[in-house]
Amino acid sequence: MGIAWYLAVSALIFAIGIGGVLTKRNPIVILLCLELTLNAGNLALVAFARMWGNADGQIFALIVMVVAACEVTVGLGLIVALHRRGLKVDVDELEELRG
Repeated sequence: MGIAWYLAVSALIFAIGIGGVLTKRNPIVILLCLELTLNAGNLALVAFARMWGNADGQIFALIVMVVAACEVTVGLGLIVALHRRGLKVDVDELEELRG
């Protein structure tokens, strides 16, 4: 398969992720959609690394996975903290984090 197929799938996954981030109000779903966008970028990085025959894209994809895991950990921690305080976990109604 050519690189165009990988990039087409990557663009489709990225569009689905961005669409979910812009339309959903549940923070867990937003985090999942952000993961989709990061995984789409990873797929493109790995596809380009395979096309050029080096491992640079794969190394960057591993770094992106680490950053994504940290992002999800912090996000889920915030969601759990808000839920324990009895606050609504709706993104549009969150006012607790305003300074």
